[in-house]
Amino acid sequence: MKKDLLNGLTEEQIANVKKCKTQEELLKLAKDEGVELTSEQIEAVNGGGCLSSFKCPNCGSKDYRKLPNYQISGCSTYKCNSCGHEWSL
Repeated sequence: MKKDLLNGLTEEQIANVKKCKTQEELLKLAKDEGVELTSEQIEAVNGGGCLSSFKCPNCGSKDYRKLPNYQISGCSTYKCNSCGHEWSL
């Protein structure tokens, strides 16, 4: 992961990021820490590609869609077309 994407994180958060073995672990850590990831950071988590490599955290399907988002927080909400699970990043 590019080091500049870690800007703004504490040393403890960076250490925890480095312990993550999967994108799911990293996304869960970000959520647990209350850290909102930018699109660029999410793409970096997904191996530098686009969000098409992202998977539903519930069933692992890559068949999902982005939902209209009316939240001010800047998070994006996704819905899995396979299991119906919704999640926000």
